[in-house]
Amino acid sequence: METEKVKLRLKEKGLKVTPRRLSIIEAIVKINTHPTAEEIIKFIRKHNPDIATATVYKALGVLVRNKLLNKVGTEKDIIRYDAILENHHHLFCSDSDRIEDYRDEELDDMISNYFERKGIPDFKIEDIKLQITGRFTKENK
Repeated sequence: METEKVKLRLKEKGLKVTPRRLSIIEAIVKINTHPTAEEIIKFIRKHNPDIATATVYKALGVLVRNKLLNKVGTEKDIIRYDAILENHHHLFCSDSDRIEDYRDEELDDMISNYFERKGIPDFKIEDIKLQITGRFTKENK
């Protein structure tokens, strides 16, 4: 994600463009593995050793609440962060806790069409994200 695009998204949400917010989003993009808050802090501290843990957690909360980041939960209740806001799903490896992005327009259309036909009484769907749990059969990273 380009820095200028990030700055524009922050401004569109009425948020200040701060070095901390930029460094958090940059860390998530560069780590590129749906990092935990601890992994983000470790990455940022390489360049800014004085950043407080609470500051990172607070900034993560603001970015999630303003839909500039997504939280991704795992079966082990570990929260990870995702900077990709476009519609996609996740493959979760139960052996390694690895999370990979998964895009499939045909699946998206099928799910969307299903809920358009069937719906859920007294519930308005805003977004659908699947987390597909399994095991990778070969390591690609």
